[in-house]
Order: sequence, then C-alpha cells, then structure tokens
Amino acid sequence: MVIGNGMVATRFSSYKNRNDIIIFASGVSNSKIKDEQAYKREFNLLKDTLSLNPGKKLVYFSTCSILDPAEADAPYTAHKLKVEEYITQNVASYLIFRVSNLVGNSNNKNTVLNFFVYHIKNKINFDLWTNATRNLIDIDDMFIIADSILTTDLFQNQIINIANEKSYTTAEIVVAIEECLKLSANYIPINKGIPFTIDISLILPIIKKLNIQFRDHYLKELINKYY
Repeated sequence: MVIGNGMVATRFSSYKNRNDIIIFASGVSNSKIKDEQAYKREFNLLKDTLSLNPGKKLVYFSTCSILDPAEADAPYTAHKLKVEEYITQNVASYLIFRVSNLVGNSNNKNTVLNFFVYHIKNKINFDLWTNATRNLIDIDDMFIIADSILTTDLFQNQIINIANEKSYTTAEIVVAIEECLKLSANYIPINKGIPFTIDISLILPIIKKLNIQFRDHYLKELINKYY
C-alpha cells in the first residue's frame, strides 16, 4: 500500500499492491509552510491509515532537517518530530526513514535544487545563506537503499538516516548549477545558516553492497540528469 501521489510515492509505486507494508509518503511538500492545518491533515491521515490497516508495517518518511540547528524551531521539523514520537510509541511495526534533500522529477519549486534552478533560469534574485549546507541525494539512490532495507528486514522499529556521504555548501550548489546550465545566478549573500553532519553509519554497508557511488561529480550528475 502506498499513501500519497508525490515524487516519493511515485518512486515506491512497486509497493502499491503489497498488503503487509504501508508506504506513507503523503506529507507537507513545502518545509517552510507555517499553516498548522496542513500539518494536522497529514497527522490525521496517518492516524486514519493506521486505524484502517492494523497489523501492517508502517514506513514513514521524515527529514534529516531535524538535525539542522538552523531548523530547530521550524514548524516543519517540530511536526516531523511529533509524528516520529507518535509512531515510536503507538505503532507495533515500523521504520522511519529520515531522508535528506531529494532530487528527482518533481514540479515542487520548494525542493533545494528546484528552488535554485528556477530562480537562476528565470533570472530571479534570491538570498543565499552562505554558511548553510545541504545534503542532496538522488531519489533513485534513496529508493534502492530503502528497498534493500525493506526486502531484507535488516532493521526493525528504528529511525534510519538516508543521505549522501557528503553535504554541499549553498555556494557549491549554485556554482554547479551555473556551470551545468551555463547561466549566471543573481543572489545576495547572507551570513546565515549552520553546517551540520548526518550520521549514515547504519547504511554505509548497504551503500557499499549496492555499489552506490557518491562521486566528486555526484552533484553535477544530478543536475545533468534532472535539469
């Protein structure tokens, strides 16, 4: 069973007819939104889904932004933490995947790369948080890591970070976009943001087994693949 219709739900469509697993991929798509009702809708949908599907394993997609000190007071991360706590205390069988910034075929202008590419392509000025880092991972790489965990029953009732081995500064991301698209960005440097690390030690053996290569050119490969 797959709940949702966005990029993550689409990528996990192979689980649509599974009767033992709930892929809950229906969340708030804009992490900057402050509308409390939007978060309540997701929470209520999750509770209703669990009520209608007792005994099934829940797979919930959370966010690595929880680890970002600059997002500590953000409504989005507070919501994700609240849902995580509810799941760990009330669901008998679950996996929570904390995912970093996904890159894939999506019309959501609020994803990291989509935001930068949209503004650069349309020559729109934007603020660039010079101290911030962002961890970008291909939706396909995220899927095969998560799929491997689910098909092997490697973890049970755990919170697992799925991310790139490397995070990029916002300046690195913008420069890579400029070089790949042969365009110039128009931005104002802002002395904001805090670098942070993501512990992916749990999935490193899986990354090695699956031969996922987070190469030096991984960022440019993402841009060339999707833009």
